This record gives sequence, C-alpha cells and structure tokens, in this order.
Amino acid sequence: MLETHLLSPVTRRRLRKGPAADHIDAFADWLNLSGYKPISIRTLLTGLAGWTDWMCAAGFTAQELLQGFEACRSAVGKKTRVHYRGGPNRKSLTAARIFIRFLQDQGKLPRNATTGPRAVWPVLAEFRSWMSAHRGLTDTTLDLYEGIIAGLLDALGDDVRNYSAETLRNFVAARARPHGISRANSIVGAVRSFVRYLGIIGRCAPGMEHAIPVFASWQLSSVPRFLSGDEVERVISSCNGYAFELRDRAVILLLARLGLRASEVAHLRFTDIDWRNGTITVSGKGRRQESLPLPQEVGSAILLYVKKGRPVLQVPEVFTTVLAPFHAVTRAVVTHIVRGALSRAGIKAPINGAHVLRHSAATSMLRQGVSLAGVGAVLRHRAPETTAHYAKVDFILLAEIAQPWPEVSSC
Repeated sequence: MLETHLLSPVTRRRLRKGPAADHIDAFADWLNLSGYKPISIRTLLTGLAGWTDWMCAAGFTAQELLQGFEACRSAVGKKTRVHYRGGPNRKSLTAARIFIRFLQDQGKLPRNATTGPRAVWPVLAEFRSWMSAHRGLTDTTLDLYEGIIAGLLDALGDDVRNYSAETLRNFVAARARPHGISRANSIVGAVRSFVRYLGIIGRCAPGMEHAIPVFASWQLSSVPRFLSGDEVERVISSCNGYAFELRDRAVILLLARLGLRASEVAHLRFTDIDWRNGTITVSGKGRRQESLPLPQEVGSAILLYVKKGRPVLQVPEVFTTVLAPFHAVTRAVVTHIVRGALSRAGIKAPINGAHVLRHSAATSMLRQGVSLAGVGAVLRHRAPETTAHYAKVDFILLAEIAQPWPEVSSC
C-alpha cells in the first residue's frame, strides 16, 4: 500500500488523484520488493507525483501515459535548470520511466509500446524491425544505430524531400567531428543503412546511400592497445574484498581469459553453459553461435557468484545488477565493471573499457606460442586479416625478421 512507503498525506493525495492512481499501490509495493531502499522509494514516488501533476494540468489521461511522458520529457528538456523550481524535473522523468516499465512488466501496457525516439519517430521503429528481421542485426548494434538516426531525424525530419546528398553529408560530418575514425564510420554505416532502407520501401530514390563517403582509415595501421600480463592480474585481484566481488570477478575473468566482448558477457545465459563438458556457447556478432572451452578458474568464479552473490531473479541471463531495480546487466554495465576494476588497480589503460581485456587476451595467447589461427578461433574472427593485427605486438620476433633498407646497415 502507498501509505506504507510514503508518509506525506499531501503527496499521497496528489498521486491518488492523478493518472497513475489505479496502479500506484502496486507500484509502491513493487519498488519495495525490487530492492529499493525506503528513501529511494519516497524519492521516486515524490518525483512521480510531479509528473502526474503535470499530466493532469496538460490534459493527459491514464490511457495516454506514453504520450504524456514524451510531451513532459520535451517540456523539461526546453526549460533551463533552476534550483528549487516547482513542477516536473529530471527526477520526475526517471520515476515515470520506471513506472511505465513496471506497467509493461505487469502486462498493463503492451511490450511494443516504447518511450524515446521510436515513440516520436514511427519510421525508426519500422527500420529497427526490418533490420533485425532481414539483416540479422543484434540489439546492441540497433541501439547504436537508433541514437544516430534519431539525431538525423531531429535535424532533417522524416520528410525525405529534405534529404539530399549535401544535407546527408553535412549531418554525418557534423556528427562525426568530435569522434575518432571508428566511431565516425559507425555513423556513416548507420545513416547509409537507414537511407538504403528508405530506398527499399520506396520513400526515397534508391542508391542515395552512395552519396555518403566513408572516412579514410588504413587497416592494420595501428598497434593493438593492451595490458601486460601483470596488469591483467592486478585488475582481477582488484575485485578481492570489493563489495560486488563475486559478480565482477566472474565478469572480468570471462573477458580476460576468453576474450569475450562486453555484449557477449551481458547476454550470456545459463543454457549457454555446458557444465558436464566444460564448454560455453557464445552468441557473437551477426548472431553467430560458437562453442569455447570453459576454463576451471572461470567456471568456478561463475558458480561461486550464482550460489552466493546473485540476487534471486527469474531471468535467463547469468549476470544481473546488484542494486535495485534488479535486471540482467547490459553491455554498458560490463564496461563500467571493467572501468571500476582498472581504477581500483591504479592502471591507466590505453582503452578505458572492456575491449582492452579482449586485446590483452589475444596478445597473451600469441606470446605464449599460440598460432594466429588459434587466436582467431578463440576470438571468433571472420577474416584472418583481423587476427593478423595482433602479430605486431611480438616486437622481438619482428626485430628478428625485419629487413634493413637497401644500402643501410641493420640496426
């Protein structure tokens, strides 16, 4: 009941008169069962009251929660931030977002009802569904594309008559300017895919995607950025005595010993682990599934986490959040786990994220005598040229085979 979690009679009255009234008692109890602390529950309910007050004033009903959320989000985004000003704020939007997710979990709102860009731009939801069904893109890639294309729609609108080679190139150039080559070409790929989709469904002229050139880059031109073996062990040891030691240690071992990607760890399910045969099935890029051996050290860490550290949560994924609301971890959570471990270990890494451990696993295998083909098999590279990138880390071997310039003595 609401009275159990919220002492203020004024706030309770506001909530019971607003569009959330029919579900507010169940929502308050759900927050408690989901592990939120009492002070967090009070903060969320107070923030929710600010949103429902705005909904009433703006004329939105209980049947228009999603529309009201988007309209409120737009209104809050246009206001300058002033301390102690009344009305809805970012905390109100956070509470409203959690309330909407609660209703979807309870079946009160359809799962395909979305907040965010897809609710504003229906063509974005159609594009996402088409790319998933016909091109096999994963949710991780589609999430990346969604943010980029939402920016395109904000800038140019969904009227394709405003699209031209010049406007598309200008958008890509402006969006890519703050980023490096890899991210810049991701932006190119997202915009090209979207424009190609519009051509396929007949909303713009076919072939317009070719007006967007890629940014120049040279394959294998750089040296892989990685941690030394001692640094990797320090990262793993940094989890000892840490509040979330069991989960974080198991996550980092999967990254460091098997070279998994952050998204692959986040999506790992109990059914992917074959304990009897000591193997693990990894769902990688392009939804390809491949089997890898499960080292004893990694398997023991996962078992210890499941038995002693994992919340009781009925989800198929192995790793979950450790603070309310409990749910399966995302790729971003895995990245933050690694960043926290690097910070605790006092290591300034060349890549401040999970991928540095993948690079480190590859270079470690190579230095222990594993062939490039073997490294490529573990990392599940499609092309041998990708694995060849790591050959440059064995500087001693390279010095032995390097040839001097003509008419210049060897150094």
